[in-house]
Amino acid sequence: MATSTLEPKAEETVQALIQLLRTRSSEEIRQRMYDNPPGSHWWSACKTELDMRNGEQMATAMVDTSRVLDKLRGATDHMDELTEKLLQATTEMSEVVREVKESGRRMEIATYAILGITIAQLFYIAFQFSTRR
Repeated sequence: MATSTLEPKAEETVQALIQLLRTRSSEEIRQRMYDNPPGSHWWSACKTELDMRNGEQMATAMVDTSRVLDKLRGATDHMDELTEKLLQATTEMSEVVREVKESGRRMEIATYAILGITIAQLFYIAFQFSTRR
């Protein structure tokens, strides 16, 4: 609340006006404030009520911001966990791909060996047929 420099009677008047303004909209209070000269009872009451409403809105906004920050912290922690799992899965997949590549090389060598043996056997069979005739 604003500090008061008003006399006691004026203070009571301002407090009564503040109670009256509690049910009014902020726009109506602002308009009434601008319609009255600064320092008047109405102006002081309007200023006090607007300051209280602004304070309440700031407090609500701070609580909401705190809740959002807590949710963001939780989401960030969850994303960190997921990133670690993804990194681990990627590492495992890269190891599997490396092993498959090595296995493919061994298969290639085995295929060349089989082809070489098959060709050698075909030449041997052809040689055997040619010597019998």
